[in-house]
Amino acid sequence: MRVACVGECMMELSERADGALTRAFGGDTLNTALYLARLGIPVDYVTALGDDPWSDEMVAAWAGEGIGTGQVRRVPGRNPGLYIIRTDAAGERSFHYWRDSAPARDLFAGPDAAATQAALAGYDLVYVSGISLSLYGEAGRAALAETLADLRGRGGRVAFDTNFRPRGWPDRDLARRVFRDAMAAADLVFASTEDLDWLYGAGGEAEALAHRGRAEIALKSGGDAPVVRVLWADGDETVPAPPVEAVVDTTAAGDSFAAAYLAARLTGRDPVAAARAGHRLAGAVIGHRGAVIPRAAMPDLPLQPL
Repeated sequence: MRVACVGECMMELSERADGALTRAFGGDTLNTALYLARLGIPVDYVTALGDDPWSDEMVAAWAGEGIGTGQVRRVPGRNPGLYIIRTDAAGERSFHYWRDSAPARDLFAGPDAAATQAALAGYDLVYVSGISLSLYGEAGRAALAETLADLRGRGGRVAFDTNFRPRGWPDRDLARRVFRDAMAAADLVFASTEDLDWLYGAGGEAEALAHRGRAEIALKSGGDAPVVRVLWADGDETVPAPPVEAVVDTTAAGDSFAAAYLAARLTGRDPVAAARAGHRLAGAVIGHRGAVIPRAAMPDLPLQPL
């Protein structure tokens, strides 16, 4: 089983209560790739970086986590994007980006794009998010869609996470169309009612559920008692999240949920067991600051192949 996560990793600055900043690296699909690797799933990260020292650090850190880096394109003279996280007293975070010239935006453009497309079409599962799709522009999204259609034609699968950041989509109508097309082309859809409400208003949930039966859907609802409704060919069940001791930082909650869910499905678990695994990992992640928790804090998930 060969898995690829597609997207962007940026330099991450986290602002503390006193205004001090700590530096790390982060990105939604990169977070998912990292947790997949920690859970024993062979995964490559597909992106573009510069030839700067921070890009070197990123590639070395990913390799140290067991993430494959053979599909990371290096672009001379460019630097990765940057974002700052601010976290409020309730643990909710806001993001502020500097990324317009990041090399990841050109992953599906230029003479090297064909090699990336050819490589992607050879994976068994490709995972993309709404943030990934916000990077590429019309031509890049068309190239990615063509690649994923080729992948599915060869028997591969596509997982799409509706992870939506309004600032990445100044044209809301365009975002609605792109997300509809992405859900229609996916075999597994990770959706949240928050994302869908932002995009489609009162009809948001129906946009995702329109694909039930054809695609497997994990529909997440937040609030004081988070739940995931999983819908697949033979079932429809709501799986509540167990209580957590404290919410410190919700960064990467959805990314880690997706990783554990995918790892469970790829090792033969049913969707309900996968949702429980997702809840358990996400519950551990939100108990720590930042997207990546210490290895010692990783929960013990029963993910050995059946």
